[in-house]
Amino acid sequence: MRMKWHDLLFMNWPVSKQRLTELLPSCLQLDCYDAQAWISIVPFHMSGVALRWMPDLPWFSSFPELNVRTYVIADGKPGIWFFTLDATNPLAVRVARFWYHLNYVDARIHVERRDGWFRYQSMRTETRQPPAELRVEYRPVGESWFAEQGSIEHWLTSRYCLYTVDRAGRLLRGEIDHVPWSLRNAQAVIQSNTMADSYPLDLSHPPLSLLYAQKMDVVAWSVAPVG
Repeated sequence: MRMKWHDLLFMNWPVSKQRLTELLPSCLQLDCYDAQAWISIVPFHMSGVALRWMPDLPWFSSFPELNVRTYVIADGKPGIWFFTLDATNPLAVRVARFWYHLNYVDARIHVERRDGWFRYQSMRTETRQPPAELRVEYRPVGESWFAEQGSIEHWLTSRYCLYTVDRAGRLLRGEIDHVPWSLRNAQAVIQSNTMADSYPLDLSHPPLSLLYAQKMDVVAWSVAPVG
């Protein structure tokens, strides 16, 4: 599939390595930076979402999304494990559940830009999942830059595959292609964040790292069994 990601905020917290390991399937290894585990919450907006040979569909191809994710390794390849992916498009949610075996859930999300700030409000509406909410205002600051290889910023953002598990318990990998991130530092004011409360992970303190990216063109390949 092809897609565009817009106005991403990477909010990153160091968290307990033991607790995150307990939350992962046994077929995955937790990835750490300098022995520290991390969890990230990423609000953004998508457009142009479609199979590569299809035109954009007005009722399908554009919607906001909110990811809760951590960092893993399988078969020597680092990637992303998504705990949840909240989105406003019911059809896209169900297609992604079926096609990618990802934990997509329905949510009501409102995004607006005013005076250089993005105001992002998400409320989960799907009753099969624990309630979760994010209300945050954020903006980029400073000039754009590219993360250096080996830096924490590069480690947090430069991930080119996702991992998931199908109903049979098989580990699957989905490759993701895009150019290197053009990043900016960010400011954020978090009014409410209960996205990780059900695990439980305490994210009541401010994130240690805040990064912003304006736009990225992405190709996401179908998932396939690892190995």
